[in-house]
Amino acid sequence: MNIAEESLKKHYEWRGKLETRARAEVKDTASLSLAYTPGVAEACLEIQKKPELSYELTRRWNTVAVVTDGTAVLGLGDIGPEAGMPVMEGKAVLFKTFGNVDAIPLCVRSKDAGEIIRTVELLGGSFGGINLEDISAPRCFEIERELEKRLDIPVFHDDQHGTAIVVGAALLNALKLVGKKLSDVRAVINGAGSAGIAIAEFLTGLGLGDVAVCDRKGVLDKDNAGNAAKAEIAAKTNKAGVKGKLEDAMKGADVFIGVSAPGVVNEDMVRSMAKDPLVFTMSNPIPEILPEKALHAGAAVVGTGSSQYKNQINNVLAFPGIFRGALDARASDINLDMMTAACRAIADTVPEDKLTAEYIIPYAFDKDVHKNVAAAVKLAAVKSGVARIK
Repeated sequence: MNIAEESLKKHYEWRGKLETRARAEVKDTASLSLAYTPGVAEACLEIQKKPELSYELTRRWNTVAVVTDGTAVLGLGDIGPEAGMPVMEGKAVLFKTFGNVDAIPLCVRSKDAGEIIRTVELLGGSFGGINLEDISAPRCFEIERELEKRLDIPVFHDDQHGTAIVVGAALLNALKLVGKKLSDVRAVINGAGSAGIAIAEFLTGLGLGDVAVCDRKGVLDKDNAGNAAKAEIAAKTNKAGVKGKLEDAMKGADVFIGVSAPGVVNEDMVRSMAKDPLVFTMSNPIPEILPEKALHAGAAVVGTGSSQYKNQINNVLAFPGIFRGALDARASDINLDMMTAACRAIADTVPEDKLTAEYIIPYAFDKDVHKNVAAAVKLAAVKSGVARIK
């Protein structure tokens, strides 16, 4: 039985990967009166007077909504909100396992950005944070941006920022191995959806020397951008003025980052890169180029998006700890300082004396990485002024 068949069998057995567990024991009339009526009224009245007490008197302090419209699910595309539910449940399991965060899937039956924004806004008082998930570009940018304005709790689109943070951590460590400085290298990103654009933004903010972003047509520029999000990133990137197709952009580049499609990179394209190139080929389940081919063509370090290979660049290294830290600080936002702190915490979890071409990034089951990320994010929230408790 292969992994797909076995997973489907387990889903039939599980009948859902989540369930509600009561923290308040109700075993007699007295305990019923404390957990529910009439005693519960006192907690209600306290929150009515001071709404922020909802963090003290309910589970809001530890609860995150995982919100999707099912339009960009795990490389499966627009499969709908109900079909996206197994992924959202899985995400909630990861939140709990790695960050001890309670997460609730919310699969919204709308592709209208305004409706999604308003739905999440109306439900915001029930949660300590919002994790947007598997919403297609460019609508995901508008939804995140508007919710950040309307809500006083963290809003985080993991497909964008979680991916960017972990890619950044992998890149920082890989560069140590090849003796290059972030400010001196040129990168190429293939894929101009939510992940590709966020990676370009984040790495530029980290101090990356230059980056060209490509889509199916080739290198993005203001004349071929196609939408506002692509036009905006095109204006901020490609200092070298590279033009043409992906193969043109990769010539002489130090880093390739793929968040695109299977098989779009060949060995000759890797050979055309600078000395000791770094190749992060993250298309799933089939990468842009197989790791063994990239290595055969001269790649110094290869990272992928798959657990089948070494150096899996996995968002689970980021989001549980990020939300743990944000919730512990009762942050109103997850800002760039917090994301940068998370990136560096992930990278620093791998000791320099343990760093190798096959080990540039921690394993998901390394408990230290999640603790390190949470602590770094909480501290950054306090220092940047978005924490409401210290």
